[in-house]
Amino acid sequence: MADYFAHDSACIDDGAKIGAGTKIWHYSHVMGNSVIGDDCSLGQNVYVANNVSVGRGCKIQNNVSLYEGVVLEDYVFCGPSMVFTNIKTPRCEFPRNTSSDYKSTLVKRGASIGANATIVCGITLHEHSFVAAGAVVTKDVPAYAMVAGVPAVSIGWMSAYGDVLDFDEQGQATDSTGATYQLKGMTCLKTG
Repeated sequence: MADYFAHDSACIDDGAKIGAGTKIWHYSHVMGNSVIGDDCSLGQNVYVANNVSVGRGCKIQNNVSLYEGVVLEDYVFCGPSMVFTNIKTPRCEFPRNTSSDYKSTLVKRGASIGANATIVCGITLHEHSFVAAGAVVTKDVPAYAMVAGVPAVSIGWMSAYGDVLDFDEQGQATDSTGATYQLKGMTCLKTG
């Protein structure tokens, strides 16, 4: 007996590895050569392709497709109907649909992606970065950075807890939990 929950309408292919406590909801499809960590939530109509890795505690909202080449580390949030791509130059007449054609996308621990955002393949969203709803991300996003717009640009910094950081003249900030951060150029570090 599985130690995860899958709704009766979900399709779980043989060979999929799904962690304890994970919940997979209506009409979702998990391919056989994928790995999903413990305590994840996959909303309605989520697709997880072969060779996708999902870490522990991830929340993938309704209508999200994790195509081959996508890696989510622990505690990643994917908002409703956000989009990952995995091929830079798609063409119907000249298909690019083999593993060697796919570009990897890495979403690091604690990153959040808002509803209807698009993540163009081949980039990294670093730890605790925050992508606003509707943004189109075409390049790497630094740790703790907030990005918004089309194409996405930096609009500030956010703590791991989710507070907008207000840095003083020395480049220091504290969030509501007491955690401290240091800003040096375009690098934000959690210092305590």
